[in-house]
Amino acid sequence: MANVPFHYQDPFPLGKDTTEYYLLTKEGISQTTFEGKEILKVSPEILTKVAKACFHDCSFMLRTEHLKMVANILTDPEASENDKYVAITMLRNAEIAAKGVLPFCQDTGTATIVAKKGQQVWTGGDDEEAISLGVYQTYTEENLRYSQTIPLSMYAEKNSGNNLPAQIDLYSVNGMEYKFLCVAKGGGSANKTYLFQETKALLNPKTLVKYLAEKAKTLGTAACPPYHIAFVIGGTSAEACLKTVKLASAKYLDHLPTEGNEFGQAFRDIELEKEVLHAAQELGIGAQFGGKYFALDVRIIRLPRHGASCPVGMGVSCSADRNIKAKINKDGAWIEKMEENPGRFIPDEYRKEGEGGAVKIDLNKPMKEILAELSKYPVATRLSLTGTIIVGRDIAHAKLNERLDKGEGLPQYIKDHPIYYAGPAKTPDGMPSGSFGPTTAGRMDSYVDRFQENGGSMIMLAKGNRSQQVTDACKKYGGFYLGSIGGPAAILAQNNIKKVEVVEYPELGMEAIWKIDVVDFPAFILVDDKGNDFFKTLNPLHLKS
Repeated sequence: MANVPFHYQDPFPLGKDTTEYYLLTKEGISQTTFEGKEILKVSPEILTKVAKACFHDCSFMLRTEHLKMVANILTDPEASENDKYVAITMLRNAEIAAKGVLPFCQDTGTATIVAKKGQQVWTGGDDEEAISLGVYQTYTEENLRYSQTIPLSMYAEKNSGNNLPAQIDLYSVNGMEYKFLCVAKGGGSANKTYLFQETKALLNPKTLVKYLAEKAKTLGTAACPPYHIAFVIGGTSAEACLKTVKLASAKYLDHLPTEGNEFGQAFRDIELEKEVLHAAQELGIGAQFGGKYFALDVRIIRLPRHGASCPVGMGVSCSADRNIKAKINKDGAWIEKMEENPGRFIPDEYRKEGEGGAVKIDLNKPMKEILAELSKYPVATRLSLTGTIIVGRDIAHAKLNERLDKGEGLPQYIKDHPIYYAGPAKTPDGMPSGSFGPTTAGRMDSYVDRFQENGGSMIMLAKGNRSQQVTDACKKYGGFYLGSIGGPAAILAQNNIKKVEVVEYPELGMEAIWKIDVVDFPAFILVDDKGNDFFKTLNPLHLKS
């Protein structure tokens, strides 16, 4: 077999960067020479400022292009009314968040930094430490949430209290520029990252589109659609495949070539992206509650692979599309410009509150009466909730389950009130609540039957679809699962949550059990006491080609 001549191929040959940046600072950046080469000197303090600015901006503002896509839902005749209801809520939420007080989503994410450092850039310090300090400053100084848990042993954990550690990946490249991608990835969207080990048999036009559409359907609604969905086919390893998924979902690889070459460059398949987007829109899932807009767009990247392997990766960037770029060069430190005025995308006719009817539910009545009232309405009914709600999520459920194991029974508060699966961001001064949206319901599925059997969790409020065991439990014990829109946490804090207080386990931080008073809190009946599941009623759409 003849040897192929050596040729180095940049694995990801990106085209021209068309990102719009603003100047953060020129201070702390200078030029010198070393052995005849220009050197860019950057003080570690600039790295801290860049990280701080990036995570501040993407916690409160979104990319203009993302907001345009959401706004386009409002004028699409094929969009369902629920699609439009979610879209306008997202835009109103973005308008509130852009003021810089309440973050867009309560899960302000794990801080991830992917950086490419030119070999002619000299920082003279520990870059990871300087970047981590910037992350620390944003999360501790702003009204964000600490979501990182630190293992003290294999089983014991505690909240880090500052949202560190961050994930920091540094790469050495040629040149005299330092480039950054910063991602604030919430747990819901991060959990929708998947790897499938397939074979060459998948790589044909007859099976690939169907396969990708079926995989997209399994994402469900728990990660707050409408999504930016990314698929990566191939990869020199499983981890290379999934790393590319994350970059693709953040639009970092948008300027790749659109065809392959004999040296193995990564490329986008634009036509396949269109086919899979159409297939995803036809699923009928829509923007959380049925319709067309399950996805805003799709990215599909093809990579080289080992002949015996065909990894396929899938991931999303959710409606809280928190991705931002930055760079440092001889002209200064630059941050990607996010949209400061999302309100310009809200049409005048949507400026009034409360479009459409909603059934008002008084949560301060006895539980038996609330259940009887909910039982009058079918799944998909839109509700307006007013009264007291208990809040508890993963660790709280585990602790309550331990009480049952000990024969202690459930506390009365979880029997008397609905339970909201959530964990708040910090409360701003002078406000009753910080951003406080729902978390993924499915993580609590295994507790439902046992809790309802013991008189608790009779009404559950969260986001996303649930398993059959929840439907079965609700039918058996007369319970309900209500869905809240996943993502818009700032608008709930500003308009609907009037009081927040800790009930138990304050040491757990955002994972404590809380009690909140709400007014006109929006929700939908998703699972009822008759064994009906809203998501099981959705039919595929047949959109125009």
